[in-house]
Amino acid sequence: MNRQGQWQVAGNAPEVYERELVPAVFGVWAPIVVDLAQPRPGERVLDVACGTGIVARIAAARVGPTGSVVGVDLNPGMLSVARSVVSTDVRSDGPLHWQEASADKLPFPDGSFDVVYCQLGLQFFADRAAALREMRRVLDAEGRLALMVWQGIHEGPGFAALAEALERHVGQEAATIMRAPFGLSNADQLEALVRAAGFQDVSIQQPSGTVRFPSVERFVLSYVAGSPLAGPVSQATDAEREALVTAVRNALGKYTSNTELAFPIAANLLSARV
Repeated sequence: MNRQGQWQVAGNAPEVYERELVPAVFGVWAPIVVDLAQPRPGERVLDVACGTGIVARIAAARVGPTGSVVGVDLNPGMLSVARSVVSTDVRSDGPLHWQEASADKLPFPDGSFDVVYCQLGLQFFADRAAALREMRRVLDAEGRLALMVWQGIHEGPGFAALAEALERHVGQEAATIMRAPFGLSNADQLEALVRAAGFQDVSIQQPSGTVRFPSVERFVLSYVAGSPLAGPVSQATDAEREALVTAVRNALGKYTSNTELAFPIAANLLSARV
Protein backbone atom coordinates (compact mmCIF):
# COMPACT_ATOMS: atom_id res chain seq x y z
CA MET A 1 0.00 0.00 0.00
CA ASN A 2 3.03 2.28 0.00
CA ARG A 3 2.89 3.27 -3.65
CA GLN A 4 0.91 6.24 -4.83
CA GLY A 5 -0.61 4.22 -7.67
CA GLN A 6 -2.27 1.82 -5.25
CA TRP A 7 -4.39 4.69 -3.95
CA GLN A 8 -5.83 5.51 -7.35
CA VAL A 9 -9.46 4.39 -7.57
CA ALA A 10 -11.14 4.72 -10.96
CA GLY A 11 -13.71 7.50 -11.25
CA ASN A 12 -14.51 10.67 -9.37
CA ALA A 13 -16.02 10.66 -5.86
CA PRO A 14 -19.71 10.37 -6.93
CA GLU A 15 -18.87 7.53 -9.31
CA VAL A 16 -16.94 5.68 -6.61
CA TYR A 17 -19.78 6.36 -4.17
CA GLU A 18 -22.32 4.70 -6.50
CA ARG A 19 -20.09 1.82 -7.58
CA GLU A 20 -18.44 0.95 -4.26
CA LEU A 21 -20.27 2.49 -1.31
CA VAL A 22 -23.90 2.08 -2.34
CA PRO A 23 -23.63 -1.74 -2.63
CA ALA A 24 -21.45 -2.13 0.46
CA VAL A 25 -22.99 0.39 2.87
CA PHE A 26 -26.14 2.21 1.76
CA GLY A 27 -28.03 0.12 -0.76
CA VAL A 28 -29.30 -2.55 1.62
CA TRP A 29 -31.02 0.13 3.71
CA ALA A 30 -32.75 1.90 0.81
CA PRO A 31 -35.75 -0.45 0.42
CA ILE A 32 -36.20 -0.43 4.20
CA VAL A 33 -36.34 3.37 4.19
CA VAL A 34 -38.79 3.35 1.28
CA ASP A 35 -41.01 0.85 3.10
CA LEU A 36 -41.30 3.22 6.08
CA ALA A 37 -43.66 5.48 4.11
CA GLN A 38 -45.35 2.78 1.99
CA PRO A 39 -45.55 4.78 -1.27
CA ARG A 40 -48.51 3.85 -3.43
CA PRO A 41 -49.00 3.91 -7.21
CA GLY A 42 -49.61 7.42 -8.47
CA GLU A 43 -48.09 9.24 -5.50
CA ARG A 44 -45.65 12.13 -5.63
CA VAL A 45 -42.32 11.52 -3.88
CA LEU A 46 -39.42 13.79 -2.94
CA ASP A 47 -36.00 12.39 -2.01
CA VAL A 48 -33.98 15.05 -0.16
CA ALA A 49 -30.17 14.76 -0.26
CA CYS A 50 -30.71 11.99 -2.81
CA GLY A 51 -27.03 11.41 -3.61
CA THR A 52 -26.77 9.09 -6.58
CA GLY A 53 -30.45 8.22 -6.26
CA ILE A 54 -30.84 4.73 -4.80
CA VAL A 55 -33.90 5.65 -2.68
CA ALA A 56 -35.46 7.64 -5.52
CA ARG A 57 -35.05 4.74 -7.94
CA ILE A 58 -36.73 2.26 -5.60
CA ALA A 59 -39.53 4.72 -4.84
CA ALA A 60 -40.09 5.24 -8.57
CA ALA A 61 -40.75 1.55 -9.01
CA ARG A 62 -43.31 1.70 -6.19
CA VAL A 63 -45.29 4.69 -7.48
CA GLY A 64 -45.16 3.48 -11.05
CA PRO A 65 -45.76 5.37 -14.29
CA THR A 66 -48.68 7.36 -12.85
CA GLY A 67 -46.55 8.68 -10.00
CA SER A 68 -43.53 10.96 -9.88
CA VAL A 69 -40.26 11.14 -7.99
CA VAL A 70 -37.95 14.13 -7.61
CA GLY A 71 -34.43 13.75 -6.24
CA VAL A 72 -32.82 16.86 -4.76
CA ASP A 73 -29.15 17.28 -3.89
CA LEU A 74 -26.66 20.13 -3.57
CA ASN A 75 -23.90 18.16 -5.29
CA PRO A 76 -24.14 18.35 -9.10
CA GLY A 77 -21.72 15.44 -9.44
CA MET A 78 -24.04 13.18 -7.46
CA LEU A 79 -26.98 14.23 -9.65
CA SER A 80 -24.99 13.58 -12.81
CA VAL A 81 -24.32 10.01 -11.69
CA ALA A 82 -27.97 9.63 -10.64
CA ARG A 83 -29.08 10.56 -14.16
CA SER A 84 -26.66 8.12 -15.75
CA VAL A 85 -27.70 5.23 -13.49
CA VAL A 86 -31.41 5.67 -14.10
CA SER A 87 -31.06 4.86 -17.78
CA THR A 88 -29.89 1.33 -16.94
CA ASP A 89 -31.91 0.63 -13.74
CA VAL A 90 -34.92 -1.58 -14.45
CA ARG A 91 -36.51 -0.66 -11.10
CA SER A 92 -37.09 2.94 -12.15
CA ASP A 93 -40.57 2.60 -13.62
CA GLY A 94 -42.00 6.00 -12.66
CA PRO A 95 -41.01 9.42 -13.92
CA LEU A 96 -37.80 10.55 -12.24
CA HIS A 97 -36.48 14.11 -12.11
CA TRP A 98 -33.31 15.49 -10.55
CA GLN A 99 -32.82 19.00 -9.23
CA GLU A 100 -29.91 20.80 -7.60
CA ALA A 101 -31.20 22.57 -4.49
CA SER A 102 -30.61 23.10 -0.78
CA ALA A 103 -32.69 21.16 1.73
CA ASP A 104 -33.52 24.29 3.69
CA LYS A 105 -34.82 26.12 0.58
CA LEU A 106 -36.74 23.53 -1.41
CA PRO A 107 -37.91 25.01 -4.74
CA PHE A 108 -41.42 23.55 -4.64
CA PRO A 109 -44.87 24.90 -3.75
CA ASP A 110 -46.60 23.99 -0.51
CA GLY A 111 -48.23 20.57 -0.54
CA SER A 112 -46.42 19.33 -3.65
CA PHE A 113 -45.68 15.79 -2.41
CA ASP A 114 -47.27 12.82 -0.70
CA VAL A 115 -44.00 11.39 0.65
CA VAL A 116 -40.64 12.91 1.57
CA TYR A 117 -37.56 10.74 2.12
CA CYS A 118 -34.15 11.66 3.50
CA GLN A 119 -31.65 8.81 3.82
CA LEU A 120 -28.49 9.76 5.70
CA GLY A 121 -28.69 13.45 4.87
CA LEU A 122 -30.21 15.23 7.85
CA GLN A 123 -27.09 14.94 10.00
CA PHE A 124 -25.09 16.95 7.46
CA PHE A 125 -27.45 19.91 7.12
CA ALA A 126 -26.22 23.20 8.56
CA ASP A 127 -29.78 24.05 9.66
CA ARG A 128 -31.56 20.78 10.39
CA ALA A 129 -34.63 22.49 11.81
CA ALA A 130 -35.11 24.62 8.69
CA ALA A 131 -34.70 21.58 6.45
CA LEU A 132 -37.35 19.66 8.37
CA ARG A 133 -39.73 22.60 8.24
CA GLU A 134 -39.25 22.68 4.47
CA MET A 135 -39.95 18.96 4.22
CA ARG A 136 -43.20 19.47 6.10
CA ARG A 137 -44.14 22.50 4.01
CA VAL A 138 -43.90 20.63 0.72
CA LEU A 139 -45.99 17.71 2.00
CA ASP A 140 -49.72 17.70 1.49
CA ALA A 141 -52.25 17.46 4.32
CA GLU A 142 -51.79 13.69 4.71
CA GLY A 143 -48.14 13.53 3.78
CA ARG A 144 -45.60 11.11 5.23
CA LEU A 145 -41.95 11.55 6.17
CA ALA A 146 -39.34 8.78 6.33
CA LEU A 147 -35.72 9.35 7.17
CA MET A 148 -32.62 7.53 8.31
CA VAL A 149 -29.56 8.51 10.31
CA TRP A 150 -26.85 6.32 11.80
CA GLN A 151 -26.65 5.51 15.48
CA GLY A 152 -23.34 6.24 17.22
CA ILE A 153 -20.09 5.54 15.39
CA HIS A 154 -19.12 2.79 17.84
CA GLU A 155 -22.19 0.85 16.66
CA GLY A 156 -20.23 0.61 13.39
CA PRO A 157 -16.80 -0.63 14.52
CA GLY A 158 -15.29 -0.40 11.05
CA PHE A 159 -16.04 3.31 10.87
CA ALA A 160 -14.87 3.86 14.44
CA ALA A 161 -11.57 2.14 13.64
CA LEU A 162 -11.15 4.19 10.47
CA ALA A 163 -11.84 7.44 12.35
CA GLU A 164 -9.31 6.59 15.05
CA ALA A 165 -6.68 5.59 12.50
CA LEU A 166 -7.27 8.76 10.49
CA GLU A 167 -6.79 10.86 13.60
CA ARG A 168 -3.48 9.16 14.39
CA HIS A 169 -2.00 8.93 10.91
CA VAL A 170 -3.61 11.65 8.76
CA GLY A 171 -4.96 14.35 11.06
CA GLN A 172 -7.89 15.80 12.95
CA GLU A 173 -9.59 17.19 9.84
CA ALA A 174 -9.87 13.72 8.33
CA ALA A 175 -11.11 12.23 11.59
CA THR A 176 -13.78 14.92 11.87
CA ILE A 177 -14.97 14.17 8.33
CA MET A 178 -15.19 10.48 9.18
CA ARG A 179 -17.24 11.11 12.33
CA ALA A 180 -19.65 13.59 10.70
CA PRO A 181 -22.09 10.94 9.34
CA PHE A 182 -22.76 9.90 12.94
CA GLY A 183 -23.47 13.40 14.20
CA LEU A 184 -27.21 12.90 14.81
CA SER A 185 -27.17 9.56 16.57
CA ASN A 186 -29.35 10.35 19.57
CA ALA A 187 -32.90 9.11 18.94
CA ASP A 188 -34.46 11.50 21.44
CA GLN A 189 -32.78 14.48 19.78
CA LEU A 190 -33.92 13.25 16.38
CA GLU A 191 -37.53 12.85 17.51
CA ALA A 192 -37.55 16.28 19.14
CA LEU A 193 -36.28 17.91 15.92
CA VAL A 194 -38.97 16.23 13.84
CA ARG A 195 -41.78 17.07 16.25
CA ALA A 196 -40.61 20.69 16.48
CA ALA A 197 -40.99 20.94 12.70
CA GLY A 198 -44.69 20.12 13.07
CA PHE A 199 -44.78 16.39 12.41
CA GLN A 200 -46.86 13.96 14.44
CA ASP A 201 -47.17 10.19 14.88
CA VAL A 202 -43.38 10.03 15.09
CA SER A 203 -41.98 6.52 15.36
CA ILE A 204 -38.33 5.42 15.53
CA GLN A 205 -36.97 1.95 14.90
CA GLN A 206 -33.35 1.00 15.65
CA PRO A 207 -32.37 -1.97 13.48
CA SER A 208 -28.89 -3.31 12.86
CA GLY A 209 -27.30 -4.30 9.58
CA THR A 210 -23.95 -5.28 8.12
CA VAL A 211 -21.37 -3.41 6.08
CA ARG A 212 -19.52 -5.68 3.65
CA PHE A 213 -16.35 -5.12 1.64
CA PRO A 214 -14.08 -7.67 -0.04
CA SER A 215 -11.21 -6.68 2.26
CA VAL A 216 -10.02 -4.07 4.73
CA GLU A 217 -7.92 -2.49 2.00
CA ARG A 218 -10.93 -2.17 -0.30
CA PHE A 219 -12.94 -0.65 2.56
CA VAL A 220 -10.34 2.02 3.27
CA LEU A 221 -9.59 2.87 -0.35
CA SER A 222 -13.23 2.94 -1.45
CA TYR A 223 -14.47 4.94 1.50
CA VAL A 224 -11.68 7.48 1.12
CA ALA A 225 -12.12 7.82 -2.65
CA GLY A 226 -15.91 8.05 -2.48
CA SER A 227 -16.12 10.67 0.26
CA PRO A 228 -14.69 14.06 1.30
CA LEU A 229 -11.81 12.13 2.88
CA ALA A 230 -10.13 12.04 -0.51
CA GLY A 231 -8.75 15.56 -0.07
CA PRO A 232 -6.96 15.27 3.28
CA VAL A 233 -5.81 11.69 2.67
CA SER A 234 -4.28 12.71 -0.66
CA GLN A 235 -2.05 15.10 1.28
CA ALA A 236 -0.69 12.33 3.50
CA THR A 237 2.62 10.61 2.77
CA ASP A 238 2.87 7.07 1.45
CA ALA A 239 4.07 5.95 4.89
CA GLU A 240 1.12 7.60 6.61
CA ARG A 241 -1.34 5.95 4.24
CA GLU A 242 0.31 2.58 4.73
CA ALA A 243 0.09 3.06 8.50
CA LEU A 244 -3.58 4.01 8.14
CA VAL A 245 -4.48 0.75 6.44
CA THR A 246 -2.36 -1.29 8.84
CA ALA A 247 -4.07 0.28 11.85
CA VAL A 248 -7.55 -0.39 10.46
CA ARG A 249 -6.59 -3.98 9.54
CA ASN A 250 -5.28 -4.61 13.05
CA ALA A 251 -8.41 -3.16 14.65
CA LEU A 252 -10.83 -5.18 12.53
CA GLY A 253 -9.29 -8.62 12.69
CA LYS A 254 -12.37 -10.13 14.36
CA TYR A 255 -14.56 -8.94 11.48
CA THR A 256 -12.31 -10.22 8.69
CA SER A 257 -12.41 -13.61 6.98
CA ASN A 258 -10.61 -15.05 3.97
CA THR A 259 -13.35 -13.71 1.72
CA GLU A 260 -14.56 -10.41 3.16
CA LEU A 261 -14.70 -7.72 5.79
CA ALA A 262 -18.13 -7.67 7.47
CA PHE A 263 -18.94 -5.48 10.48
CA PRO A 264 -22.19 -4.39 12.14
CA ILE A 265 -23.85 -1.01 11.78
CA ALA A 266 -26.98 0.40 13.44
CA ALA A 267 -29.46 3.03 12.30
CA ASN A 268 -32.30 5.20 13.54
CA LEU A 269 -35.24 4.85 11.12
CA LEU A 270 -37.92 7.48 11.63
CA SER A 271 -41.40 7.73 10.19
CA ALA A 272 -43.92 10.52 10.79
CA ARG A 273 -47.01 12.23 9.39
CA VAL A 274 -48.05 15.80 8.80
